[in-house]
Amino acid sequence: MSEPSELIAELLKFMDKDPGREGLRETPRRYQEFVEEFFADRPFELTVFDNEGYDEMVVQTNIAFYSLCEHHLLPFFGYGAIAYIPDQKIIGLSKLARTLDHFSRRLQTQERITTQVAEFLEEKLQPKGIGVVLTARHLCMEMRDVEKPGTQTTTSCLKGSFKANASTRSEFLQIIQSNLIQ
Repeated sequence: MSEPSELIAELLKFMDKDPGREGLRETPRRYQEFVEEFFADRPFELTVFDNEGYDEMVVQTNIAFYSLCEHHLLPFFGYGAIAYIPDQKIIGLSKLARTLDHFSRRLQTQERITTQVAEFLEEKLQPKGIGVVLTARHLCMEMRDVEKPGTQTTTSCLKGSFKANASTRSEFLQIIQSNLIQ
């Protein structure tokens, strides 16, 4: 089997009339390094603590994420908001962003990332409720076919009290709306 950089060099022959030109000579190596870095398995341990009575929402907004569309191999990227209402356990705050990174750094769909983050945190924390909202731009929408630059796609996954209680859901959505990066 060929080395990844050799496969990328072959692809460049299809993409450019002069794949041997100076600007492209190191591209196969650089692209291979990007792929190895982006898709590297970054296991992390969820830091979970006993809750000492906190029973309100914990909300983290504007969490940047990057992924690659599994249908077109083009990037999609945006911001996430993750919230939960603790029961017996709370999580180290950096682990919310790391959870989003963990599920987005692979060939993906936005819908799947949203659900995976919510289900993972629900399993690990067993909170009273959890909410995940992702808003992203998809280069497959902007660069090809429909060609609609700036289009944003929003996905959500609500569980427990975020889904069952309209006022909890409304509070969550108001908090993330007021904290959106424009």
